[in-house]
Amino acid sequence: MKLVEGFDSNYRYVLVAARRAREIQNGARPSVEPHSRKPCRIAEEELQAGMVKWEIPAPGSPGALEAATDIQHERVGGEADD
Repeated sequence: MKLVEGFDSNYRYVLVAARRAREIQNGARPSVEPHSRKPCRIAEEELQAGMVKWEIPAPGSPGALEAATDIQHERVGGEADD
């Protein structure tokens, strides 16, 4: 698979697209005129158009710690223990 321009790895491209697709599923409006109804395709179109901004948090920064904590608390199936 060819490396997508603007990304340091294809894995990061998939992570960014998946996160944006989740935002669209949860009600965020697309930033481009979509040609599809599928959130993954819309996210891909937005990335290709350069409409999604992303950054890699520096190690040790509060944002990096926050992202790591969010990942640790996610559960498969979407239900949390209360």
